[in-house]
Amino acid sequence: MLDALIIFSFVLTGAGIGFFSVEFLPDSALQQVTNIEGLEAVTGGFGALVGIGVGLVVQTSYRRVEKQIKDMAPDLLLARAIGLVIGLLIANLMLAPLFLLPIPERFGFIKPVTAVMGSLLFAVSGISLAESNGRALFRLINPNSYQSMLINEGTLKPSKSKVLDTSCIIDGRIEDLLNTGFIEGQLVIPQFVLQELQRVADSSSDQKRARGRRGLDILNRIREEYPNRVLIDPADYSDVAEVDAKLVKLAQEMDADLLTTDYNLNKVASVQEVNVLNINDLAKAIRPTYLPGDDIEIRVLKEGKEPSQGIGYLNDGTMVVIEEGNEFIGDNLVVVVTGALQTSAGRMIFARPNRSAMASS
Repeated sequence: MLDALIIFSFVLTGAGIGFFSVEFLPDSALQQVTNIEGLEAVTGGFGALVGIGVGLVVQTSYRRVEKQIKDMAPDLLLARAIGLVIGLLIANLMLAPLFLLPIPERFGFIKPVTAVMGSLLFAVSGISLAESNGRALFRLINPNSYQSMLINEGTLKPSKSKVLDTSCIIDGRIEDLLNTGFIEGQLVIPQFVLQELQRVADSSSDQKRARGRRGLDILNRIREEYPNRVLIDPADYSDVAEVDAKLVKLAQEMDADLLTTDYNLNKVASVQEVNVLNINDLAKAIRPTYLPGDDIEIRVLKEGKEPSQGIGYLNDGTMVVIEEGNEFIGDNLVVVVTGALQTSAGRMIFARPNRSAMASS
């Protein structure tokens, strides 16, 4: 509709100019014309044809400019607009004295020409300077505006929201991760996860009841410490029975990451192309790697399968088998790593007492 209106307006303007231009012809030329109305119709028609061409050019240019403005980052568009206004304001302030100068009438065209050219020059200069330095200005005024602009341009990607499942909340390590600042974005707690936590907390089993209450306590602490980041989402899916299926569907709809410690949910979500952040995988990835010859200070807790062996555990639960360590049960001991073994149940480290360290102490 707008395109047709632009073209029609130029057609109408061209036809009007062509029609009324006959009146500006010299009298001597008009006396030689026998049919003035016919001449007006011809000039009007020619003006309409010219108007169609000009209208098409203007309509195409308008759509091109409109597309550029839509694709432009909001901060950049605002900076250019401010630069344009400032440029025109400076042009008016600097060119105002020109109109006070006594200029002869025959050179009267100098004032309007200079005003138009000066306004164009300062307007273009203002837009150019705002485009090159506007980002720095916005960054000084509001540091977050620069990041928002980069996100709108696609240079940076915004942090995805994290949908938490029941196992992740009960596990408790999410609280430590939040305190360290390694988890970004909004934390989404679905209403059906809260309901599942409530059912676990009301369970007849003492163990399940303790785990459910622990999860609720952790969730309450997180909401108190990070009130602006925790969102309770009321979404539910009556046609989906399983909580895991609901979690996957919600993460898909929100384009969010799924935070869990559930191995099966991890696999199901990965098959459905939902990005999963598994805290257990993170713990495995960041646990220290010990090579043969490294020293470890560990507490010997019990005997091993062999009578001479002692058993201790690292902070991440890795079992350390200490040769000749049975005599140090209950003591803290510096041991030397002799080897490591990865099993289906986890990682095992083999070590022996560091006699030299014991002698020096």
